[in-house]
Amino acid sequence: MKLNKKGKHDIAKAMALYAQLGITMAVCITMPLLIGVWLDNWLDTSPLFLLVFVLIGIVAAIRNMYIMVMNQFKD
Repeated sequence: MKLNKKGKHDIAKAMALYAQLGITMAVCITMPLLIGVWLDNWLDTSPLFLLVFVLIGIVAAIRNMYIMVMNQFKD
C-alpha cells in the first residue's frame, strides 16, 4: 500500500486529533480533581468537593471532545 502526500497528511491530522483528545481529557479531569482535593483538605469536607469538581471535569472533557470532533468533521 502506497500513500500519497494527501494520505500522509490525513494520517498526521488524525494522530494529532487523538493526541489532543487525550491531553484535553486528562487536563479537564486532573485539574478539577486537584482543586477538589485541596478544597476538601482546607475545609475538611472530604469527599464533597472532590466529587463535585471531578463531575464538572468529566462534563467539561466530554464537551470539549465533542467540540473538537465536530470541528474536525466540519472541515
